Amino acid sequence: MEETPVSFKNLGIREFQGHKKKVHSVAWNCSGTKLASGSVDHTARVWNIDAHGHGKVKDIELKGHTDSVDQLCWDPKHTDLLATAAGDKTVRLWDARSGKCSQQVELSGENINITYKPDGTHLAVGNKEDELTILDVRKFKPIHRRKFNYEVNEIAWNTTGELFFLTTGNGTVEVLAYPSLKILHTLVAHTAGCYCIAIDPIGRYFAVGSADSLVSLWGISEMLCVRTFTKLEWPVRTISFNHTGEFIASASEDPFIDISNVQTGRSVHQIPCKAAMNSVEWNPKHNLLAYAGDDKNKYQADEGVFRIFGFEST
Repeated sequence: MEETPVSFKNLGIREFQGHKKKVHSVAWNCSGTKLASGSVDHTARVWNIDAHGHGKVKDIELKGHTDSVDQLCWDPKHTDLLATAAGDKTVRLWDARSGKCSQQVELSGENINITYKPDGTHLAVGNKEDELTILDVRKFKPIHRRKFNYEVNEIAWNTTGELFFLTTGNGTVEVLAYPSLKILHTLVAHTAGCYCIAIDPIGRYFAVGSADSLVSLWGISEMLCVRTFTKLEWPVRTISFNHTGEFIASASEDPFIDISNVQTGRSVHQIPCKAAMNSVEWNPKHNLLAYAGDDKNKYQADEGVFRIFGFEST
């Protein structure tokens, strides 16, 4: 029996309001049932999302940070544990059921990036001073720190946790062995800074978004560039693979979010947007794409919204 090809036409968008200032980061939990949003308003929120768009959406506010929540990520093995990184130098762990902060640690600088190792044992945190800290999740203490003498943007582990990637302001991707953090490869990926990275959930590829407006796709086994996606015209700020690894979403200051076919490189759909995007992320079980940007209202104040594309229109 052949699978019916995915069509993104006629799918609905829902808007979610709650934050008082713009949303920097959106992330789904491992079961795809909850979405977390982190905002310049110093809070994170957790939203229970029905995949079919039914019912009233309940949300819970996570309060405690004293500066912008720049990035957040869920424990890959636990549906209710969430980690947040903020400009107040702290990293916090939250229970999404109670909304309570269960652990926190103060690091040396303003945190802008955070990601979990796929087995949930370690967290990597990047700050504005290009310092990387690895936290042991159980003890919630730093086990490794490294300062880089170049601009480090986004960070990621591969699906097995054996490789650790850094995107840099020099247009390179540094591929490090984990846990030794020895540099295995320096990939000259783009002619301008590399801003973001996403790992294909199937483990075959990673993708890099750059200030040169291109997204490049790389094979993990041979570390070679397979193809580029060329639809955007502005620096690529955020990218995400869907759960099957068939599609990649990318966004920038362009007036749309692009969805392209990973194998052909062709654009298959564009979601219109009114502002520069900060974060796009596909649901891990369904073709639902959450996205958030610098949306303003008619008075030029932050709207504090994010949206989800992909609901079956009723």
